[in-house]
Amino acid sequence: MLLFLNSEDIFSRDKFKEFDNILAWDVSRFERLRKDAWIEVFRNRMGNKKALYQVSYKTQRVIDSIYKKLSGEEIPSTQQGNPMFARNVSYSDKIYRNMIIEMNKFIKQQRHHSPE
Repeated sequence: MLLFLNSEDIFSRDKFKEFDNILAWDVSRFERLRKDAWIEVFRNRMGNKKALYQVSYKTQRVIDSIYKKLSGEEIPSTQQGNPMFARNVSYSDKIYRNMIIEMNKFIKQQRHHSPE
């Protein structure tokens, strides 16, 4: 849903409902996304003009991060860039952390082998 909304830049509640029809039924999706700060008000309702919304900075950062990963950029492997690299993490986070390290090695290796 957020990828659709991001492509719209600024959208009304009606446009949101168009996209919402594609997904599984969830009456509270719009309010939950607003409450959790995934979307924010761009313009409040004024007279007969509808309220307009946009994705938040938080959403833009998550989408940018997804696109970077899809385009083959390295995944952050420091405690500041990725909480999985903290000392006191769960066993499953350690497993993911080791996979991230291996993926980053592969990405670096691919860069060295590709003609530029």
